Amino acid sequence: MRSSLLMSVVTSVITPAIKSKSYCFMSLSHYLPLMTASYRCFRARSSLSCCNSHADDDMSALFQILPCDLRDTLLCDPSQDQLVEVILDLGCLPQAHYIDDSGRRYLRNTEVSMEEIQCVLKEIGQFGGDNRAGIEGTLHRISAIRNRKGEVIGLTCRVGRARGQIDMVRDLLDFGESILFVGRPGVGKTTVVREISRVLSDELHKRVVIVDTSNEIGGDGDIPHPAIGGARRLQVPDPSMQHQVMIEAVENHMPEVIIIDEIGTESEVHACRTIAERGVMLIGTAHGEQLENIIKNPTLSDLIGGVVTVTLSDQEARIRNCSKSVLERKAPSPFPFLIEINERDYWIVHRTERSVDALLRGKKPLVEVL
Repeated sequence: MRSSLLMSVVTSVITPAIKSKSYCFMSLSHYLPLMTASYRCFRARSSLSCCNSHADDDMSALFQILPCDLRDTLLCDPSQDQLVEVILDLGCLPQAHYIDDSGRRYLRNTEVSMEEIQCVLKEIGQFGGDNRAGIEGTLHRISAIRNRKGEVIGLTCRVGRARGQIDMVRDLLDFGESILFVGRPGVGKTTVVREISRVLSDELHKRVVIVDTSNEIGGDGDIPHPAIGGARRLQVPDPSMQHQVMIEAVENHMPEVIIIDEIGTESEVHACRTIAERGVMLIGTAHGEQLENIIKNPTLSDLIGGVVTVTLSDQEARIRNCSKSVLERKAPSPFPFLIEINERDYWIVHRTERSVDALLRGKKPLVEVL
């Protein structure tokens, strides 16, 4: 019964775009070894109950820093719960972007002035070395564009949401294996790991430490947002120090789980391997549309075990029916599971090493669609 239910769900969500990726979709009976014998595809109970009272307050706080006419427009917008970001660029019309496919919307027909940008800057915290700032007590992020003189001439005001959909991978969290989330910017990776930190801490009673490089997971200010539950947070003085704070978290705070957003440098990748070898569960994110992007990225490929060129013997080459020089995975992956977030409610789950090995041999990996 459960197997037929899963197959009906999987079949209903396979789209031509995903079929073009040449993945094989497994039946539940084949997929169970990847997870656990008690696998459940969807739960009737939702784990999204946290911070309902903070969600509306957070939106109001973001609107308060904007020019008055834009604030009034957004407050009256029936689609404000779908808002992703507001863009204010000097000399351009102010724009709003939404989760759905409606694209950008212009909020008025007059350009943004320098005075308006300066007024917004007075309402937010200081920018860090990565040109990101926040609004204290919220999850929103403000990113700056500067001219050659270092003056701010553009702002991206990104909505931070307290709740994310993780019911689809709740069983993986019970399983206790490290997970890497891969997706393009804006698909909701940070929201997912934020909710995971709360579930692991409050519901599964794990010692969770968040390495929060730009205060995106726990929000701006020294008191973290309630959305992360009982998880502890380490702030990072400068983005270049992220890998050092990751190791510090393991050595000083005895975590069972470390959560890290936007793994992007060789030092951070090496820190992930070090942490995994010490038996600590990792929840991380990286930019990329799919697993193949990580395999081909020389900086990030060690997250999936790394890739090396090997020379086969004549006999082995004949057995494999391939050339003598082939690509192979060089080491175990620090993340046993990799999840592609194609859309906010459309995920593809890989058993990392199995999928990498299949792709390197030109075969179709076995995956599950959630």
